[in-house]
Amino acid sequence: MESWAGLCPGLHLSLGIWVMIAAHTLQNTRAEITCASCPSPVQLHLEELQLDMRTGPTQEPSSLKHIRLEFRQLGVTDINPGVNDGQLAGDSAEDVPKFSAEVSLDGVSRRGDAPWSGRDEETYRGDYNDGETDDASVDAALRRAKRSGPEFPDFSESGWAGRAGLDADASDERGNPGPLLDGHRPGRSDFKWNRDEGRGNNRQEEPKIASSTFALTGDSAHNHAVVYWSGQNSSVILILTKLYDFHIGSVTESTLWRSTDYGSTYERMNDRVGSKTVLSYLYVCPTNKRKMMVLTDPEFESSVLISSDEGASYQKYRLSFYILSLLFHPTQEDWALAYSHDQKLYSSMDFGRKWQLVHEHVTPNRFYWSVSGLDKDLDLIHMEAHTPDGNVQYVTCRAQMCTEPNRNYPFSGYIDISSLVVQDDYMFIQVPTSGRARYYVSYKRDSFIQIKLPKYSLPKDLHIVSTDEKQVFAAVQEWNQNDTYNLYLSDTRGIYFTLAMENVKTTRGIGGNQMLDLYEVAGIKGMLIANKRQDNQVKTYITYNKGRDWRLLQAPATDLDGNDIHCILPFCSLHLQLQMSENPYLSGTISTKRSAPGIIVATGNIGAELSYNNVGMFISSDAGNNWRQIFEEEHNVWFLDKGGALVAVKQPSVPTRHLWVSFDEGRQWTRHSFSLVPLFVDGVLVEAGAENQIMTFFGHFSHRSEWQLIKIDYKSIFSRKCAEEDYQTWHLHNQGEPCVMGQKQMYMKRRPGNHCMLGKDYSRILSAESCICRAHDFECDYGFERRGDGNCRPAFWFNPSTVSTSCSQGQNYLNSTGYRKVVSNNCTKGVKEMYTARKQQCPNRPPKGLSLTTKDGRLRANLGTNVTFLVHLDEGDSMRTNIQLDFGDGTAVSYSNLSWTEEGIRHVYKSAGIFRVTALAENMLGYDTTMLYLHVTCPVEHVQLLAPYVVIRNKEVNITAVVWPSHSRTVTYFWWLGNNTEPVITLDGSISYTFHNEGMHTITVQVSSANTILQDTKTIAVQEFFKSLLLSFSPNLDEFNPDIPEWRQDVGRVIKKALLQVSDFPEEQLLVAVFPGVPTAAELFLLPHKNQSEGKKKNEEELERVSEIIVSALNQNLVEFELKPGARVIVYITQLTLAPLVDSSPRHSSSAMLMLLSVVFLGLAVFLIYKFKRKIPWINIYAEVNQEKEQEMIGSVGQGDSTPKITLSEFSTPKELMEKDLDARVKRGVGNACESTREIPNCTSV
Repeated sequence: MESWAGLCPGLHLSLGIWVMIAAHTLQNTRAEITCASCPSPVQLHLEELQLDMRTGPTQEPSSLKHIRLEFRQLGVTDINPGVNDGQLAGDSAEDVPKFSAEVSLDGVSRRGDAPWSGRDEETYRGDYNDGETDDASVDAALRRAKRSGPEFPDFSESGWAGRAGLDADASDERGNPGPLLDGHRPGRSDFKWNRDEGRGNNRQEEPKIASSTFALTGDSAHNHAVVYWSGQNSSVILILTKLYDFHIGSVTESTLWRSTDYGSTYERMNDRVGSKTVLSYLYVCPTNKRKMMVLTDPEFESSVLISSDEGASYQKYRLSFYILSLLFHPTQEDWALAYSHDQKLYSSMDFGRKWQLVHEHVTPNRFYWSVSGLDKDLDLIHMEAHTPDGNVQYVTCRAQMCTEPNRNYPFSGYIDISSLVVQDDYMFIQVPTSGRARYYVSYKRDSFIQIKLPKYSLPKDLHIVSTDEKQVFAAVQEWNQNDTYNLYLSDTRGIYFTLAMENVKTTRGIGGNQMLDLYEVAGIKGMLIANKRQDNQVKTYITYNKGRDWRLLQAPATDLDGNDIHCILPFCSLHLQLQMSENPYLSGTISTKRSAPGIIVATGNIGAELSYNNVGMFISSDAGNNWRQIFEEEHNVWFLDKGGALVAVKQPSVPTRHLWVSFDEGRQWTRHSFSLVPLFVDGVLVEAGAENQIMTFFGHFSHRSEWQLIKIDYKSIFSRKCAEEDYQTWHLHNQGEPCVMGQKQMYMKRRPGNHCMLGKDYSRILSAESCICRAHDFECDYGFERRGDGNCRPAFWFNPSTVSTSCSQGQNYLNSTGYRKVVSNNCTKGVKEMYTARKQQCPNRPPKGLSLTTKDGRLRANLGTNVTFLVHLDEGDSMRTNIQLDFGDGTAVSYSNLSWTEEGIRHVYKSAGIFRVTALAENMLGYDTTMLYLHVTCPVEHVQLLAPYVVIRNKEVNITAVVWPSHSRTVTYFWWLGNNTEPVITLDGSISYTFHNEGMHTITVQVSSANTILQDTKTIAVQEFFKSLLLSFSPNLDEFNPDIPEWRQDVGRVIKKALLQVSDFPEEQLLVAVFPGVPTAAELFLLPHKNQSEGKKKNEEELERVSEIIVSALNQNLVEFELKPGARVIVYITQLTLAPLVDSSPRHSSSAMLMLLSVVFLGLAVFLIYKFKRKIPWINIYAEVNQEKEQEMIGSVGQGDSTPKITLSEFSTPKELMEKDLDARVKRGVGNACESTREIPNCTSV
């Protein structure tokens, strides 16, 4: 992966230090060191340092301020990896990270930070213990919105920043601090300033070196500070200090300092930016370090201050939004992207003077500038944006032309949130699925192809660790892992992954993010160190061929005192801590440097497993083959003079005024004084300028002192410049094996002990000669596993005879031998031909393994939407295999070959239902078929429950739910019947049920279709017998009938009240049910008394008597009610003829009335005989009789007993009642968005 130095040759990174000081005016306040982005070397914005300031009357003077030092390269994009731990300490530009420390797909998650200028989370937390207090206090009083942007933490040339960080949460923002260096740290009060600097070997003391101290006078109350050194041999340093008020939760003061003499003196710049202006963050352009942007604190104003002269003068521009992060273009110095607090992305082409909206609803951290050589437009932006319906898409557009017509969608489907990663030649996404996670990769902007992991890896989590050297490193947490990950390596295209190491240890950092114990040694290609959990123990392993072979580290032969160490492999070995310091201006637990190949300095222990107790400092001068102990306690060690010398300082918990320097790779150390007063060292900036010999110490003399900046010129420790005779050659080897990664490499480095300064044109690699290929130069190919004999055999799930479907007759393909050459291995000849895949002619073969899926993996689609079907064939000739697809709705398509279906086959269904979709692959040698069942749904708009209002006990009754629009087999019905607590689930809209207990029972139905659930409820009275009358109303009632359940209930209550006025029947025994639809109709139910001790016969007679009274009142138009003023409604009994049965007009004579009644009875008798006991709908009586007899309906119109009897079976069925109801609805014009077939609407289109 190209580093930032590749973009700015010979230029140093902008240096940043974020300082957090717990306000000393607060009592009993603790703010301990942490580093929000230390896990990643590619935090591209300067993050603030935390200074710990412990105050209180009982605290000892040794309880001092602590600094959280964090560096981020400013404005570097995804092709500019960040800064490694060596660079953070001031390494030269040659030590820019080479590997991306981790990229997140959320599933594929990335390491905490990005190569962009972004504001990270500022936290008050730490890992230092104060005095005798053992708890690691974490003060989260300040948690700022983190600046986000495209980030690809890179594996630094001095290692993957110690470790690759794995975000604990897909939604976790960048910049979470890494884990503690060990389980605990001693409090400062446990040490005296004049304590010995630790044990080493052959130490000599020399005079004090030249140094100068500057205190930020007047800013002692400020608890935030950030330091910038622009580099490029510039002598300008900028310091921004701020006072954060914990009580009100905001910054109240700020001071900007500027030095033009490498930090010897500083000038206060508040008058240049506005004396009352409160500043929050400062950004330096990565391609022109003279340009910088300073943001004001949004609590006061939202503005940007722009400088083009390294901060000497500023111009202020108002902003209409609050910037959360900045992303500078990798080559165009005036181009920048800004991410706002309301998830909007803006672009500026004039270095922040004017901003234009690019896109709304953009995911934090997921926007990227174009990659040179891959994207044709320099101003192209890759981003992850949200659609109005909540889905996420991958979008590209130009910075100043991002309207909808100008947007492109490289991946046609939806992707998972926070899954887009654009890095080097690769782009990664994760596709949302209900089952196993699916990851896709695009190589050099080709179409996305699904990543192929071993079939049963079943990843719970996947992290892209790096993408350098045309290969992808991925850490995968599989289904059976909790705190470990497996390391996988891909082929060049990033598609096929093979296992490199199992169960790599992880550690959860302070911010909750998982840190992977994996480190790449800088300057030596293919050399990795990892901590592996094995049999409940953690051991350190090393590889020289990118994970092909691993071995334990040989422990030193003697200790510091020269005593023999009896440590025999494999029972005992050396174990190293591979952690990145939370403070990037401290060296961390392991350090290497590209310009000092083979030198590894690390914290570790000797024993059976890794331990964080009884640790020491160890060094290897020959790339991990042999090790020596250099200190008994932890030290911070940096490389000076391009790696020609080492400088060591005690851990920051110990005040010191000395530093130790070694010119012979740690064999001898000389002590130098840099301060008259012991300093609590919170950070060291080494080689900030390109060619100067200056390092800067940051720290405090006491907990109440100002922030001290000590500038040290170490030029005096060198006696002269190195000449040719000061160098020697060194051969890289692996336990005597000279061929590493397929070549013999010979390096040139300074002879140990020579106190000379390396020249500017110092060359590192003297020669590299290719080796003859041997077995260890090849790893197992995809689908193969290494067995106990060292050979690669097919995995049980892999069929090695499978030939790609793209292999057509007449063409050739490469048939794998089970091996593939390690990427970047330079061996030649030897066994290369034997292990390399062989070219063979594509065979003729019938189609096999045909599969059919939808593009989104779902088996449900909404009516009227495009459904994309994907056809995949495991075996067969795709160019000579015919594909047929039957959509199941009467339409089908056919393709002459499989290539026509690569983008998917689209189809729109015009009706709802469940469709069987069938695919057929056929050629002259055979065929294969497959199918799926697709549910096409239309949202339910309304449901109505149809059920009788009163039913007979122990008699089965039909209950129906009618939905609009109607669906065919795509609706699920949930029935709650009676007092049952569990539903009955059916696919049919009707159900039969028998009620066994009298009383009032509630029936509820829920219908589920697509994402919609609707419900309707009815109350049913269950009786032994009852009597009913059908009612009608004067026509004016229909004018006020909205046909909704609430209206029917209210009108039924009014009708009941009117009926009670003409009868003495108890209110609780009278029930009125108004039917849906128009004309308005109702049914009156007369229920027997609950106390039936008087006998059934007497109750029936009572019901008969009351019914006669009500019928008489209805016939005389005595039952009426007022619906609204001026609108009186008369209630009638339903008639069989148009003539009224009772005429209340006084003009009619009694004889005429008798004659009319006689005609009516005669006509009724004829009608009943003709219809064979047909239904009389206006008066009913139901009774439970013996099983031998049918239930009877006894009618009584007059006072006589001549009413004929009709069986219950003659009444209308529930289906007939439902059709009658729907008929009424259709007449009233009750419609819906879907077409209707007869009475029941059928959803046929959207």
